Amino acid sequence: VAATTVLILGESGTGKEILARHIHRCSPRAALPWVAVNCAALPAELLEGELFGHERGAFTGANERRIGRIEQADRGTLLLDEISELPLTLQAKLLRVLQEREIDRIGGARPIPVDVRVIATSNRSLMEMVARKEFRADLYYRLDVFPIQLPPLRDRRQDIPALADELVRTLSQSLGRQAPELGPAAIRALSTYNYPGNVRQLGNILERALVRCREPVLELAHLDLPQLNDVVAPPAADDEQTGDGSPGAAAAACDAVPSEVARPGDSRFPAGLPVDLPTLERLAIGEALRLELGNRTRAALRLGISLRTLRNKLRAYRTATSAGGQTLPGSDGVGSSRARSATLARPSQSPSSRRAA
Repeated sequence: VAATTVLILGESGTGKEILARHIHRCSPRAALPWVAVNCAALPAELLEGELFGHERGAFTGANERRIGRIEQADRGTLLLDEISELPLTLQAKLLRVLQEREIDRIGGARPIPVDVRVIATSNRSLMEMVARKEFRADLYYRLDVFPIQLPPLRDRRQDIPALADELVRTLSQSLGRQAPELGPAAIRALSTYNYPGNVRQLGNILERALVRCREPVLELAHLDLPQLNDVVAPPAADDEQTGDGSPGAAAAACDAVPSEVARPGDSRFPAGLPVDLPTLERLAIGEALRLELGNRTRAALRLGISLRTLRNKLRAYRTATSAGGQTLPGSDGVGSSRARSATLARPSQSPSSRRAA
């Protein structure tokens, strides 16, 4: 990889720093310093000293010389994370580094040459900031030598299985345990979620699952995808046709309940389905359990909710109907759940219709 200045743009959590590290590792500078600075983490009055360093006696309290982060990265790579937060006063000094390849320590009498490969990241549009005069145009064009736009994770679902596998191995190593294998149902569920927090959120979900999982295979039951039913991805067109239990098909099964029950013969729900949400939810859960033969894990995936949410709802239904009301299939774990689900899903008949039959 050439020592070209790189600008990585993308939403928070899309893995900009991960990509920057990968670029460094693949470059001839891989064995040389890697220095990362978060421009949003320090106030402007401290950031200048952090980046450029200072000489002894440069200001009150400067009892000794300090080497700045840019100088520390000499011959290596400097990551300027969230460069959009760099104050305008420091943008001019950074421009000099990129143009002249030298820095001036605070209180220094002479410039110091540096050989630094700069990678900058931002979760904001620098072009829009330039238009609003919040970012220097000359600095932007110096940084924009090789721009990379990282799409959000929801727009690159094909990468999720490989990313998840890599994260599981990395997180398992940090937890001091052997990495479990990702089960097919877990991969399907992970590929369905929308990830508002992108790769960072995927890592958090997997770390939480690894804490719970003690088996050699990480299954769907170990995952806790928050508010899955609110942020699932739209189903792919071929998922609806194949009906193969893929995450898109599961989301479609949940989203399509109202339209399915309105078409005679397409559903086992009663023809006169009530429109109130609690009843509709109860019937949808019953139908999902019937279709999955009482398997709660697969029913939760079909409904687009977490297994914990499904268990809580079943517990609530069981409590509410303990006085003799109708129970949902799978709510008590008895082996006859298939028969009860068929009873629940069968349309009720009036006395006159039974006599006519």
